[in-house]
Amino acid sequence: MPTARINGIRLHYEDTGEGEPVVLVMGQGAGGRAWHLHQVPALVDAGYRVVTFHNRGIPPTDECPEGFTIDDLVADTAGLAEHLGLAPCRFVGVSMGAYVVQELMLARPRLVRQGVLMATRGRTDVLRAAMADAERALHDSGSELPPAYAAWIRALQNLSPATLDDERQIQDWLELFEFSPQPQGPGMRAQLDLQVPEGRLDAYRAIDVPCLVVGFADDVILPPYLGREVADAIPGAVYQEIKSCGHYGYLERPDELNRVLLEFFRDRSSVPGSSPPVSSAPGDVDLG
Repeated sequence: MPTARINGIRLHYEDTGEGEPVVLVMGQGAGGRAWHLHQVPALVDAGYRVVTFHNRGIPPTDECPEGFTIDDLVADTAGLAEHLGLAPCRFVGVSMGAYVVQELMLARPRLVRQGVLMATRGRTDVLRAAMADAERALHDSGSELPPAYAAWIRALQNLSPATLDDERQIQDWLELFEFSPQPQGPGMRAQLDLQVPEGRLDAYRAIDVPCLVVGFADDVILPPYLGREVADAIPGAVYQEIKSCGHYGYLERPDELNRVLLEFFRDRSSVPGSSPPVSSAPGDVDLG
């Protein structure tokens, strides 16, 4: 995996394929390799160049145990795009990664050709604040959950009832979670402090970048209504909701998600200075 010196840290990334560039920004506690299961192959097959990376805090990128802000993650994302000569290009983020892309579109709009925000939010509500407090308290206590118990909790938090009720599928997921635990180092702890402050929804009304917001219908971590609020705030943003998937919707329903991404990318009406084509909605997707 190549390394770039960006904003004073070592940032590890992967650069795959040829064509118009797409930068994929991962969420909290996960590395960029997660995109390579489904999204990178689909995008490369469709003729795109795809860049993924490990956010600040996730090894082998520097963990930065002293802490960091969302502005640091935005600067890292912009810096990598500029280092590789990609901009202006498409940026796709999920969860915390979507928060990064939102702030990037606001702070550095000329770097962004199109933005896609999956499982996102524009505020921290009571339940999300309680969840963050609980996660920080657990981390700071030094307690370690038994791997099987941690896997069960992770499944309940991130998967849809459709997957939880499928015995073959859930057995595979539980084994994956048990043997691939989430990182617990100081960088992960720093990511737990990244909450959305008050007033961001109003701020997003100034975004003028073509934007798609994707909600995952059964997401309990960041439920779809929070993403719809972001879509309502960003002028001209399109909202789509994918059925039968939770917070890991990009892994649970990758075919539907990839179809949504590619249709948005091909829609010339969502690219500044382009004329709109006729496009159809993807199957099995609720249009907002």
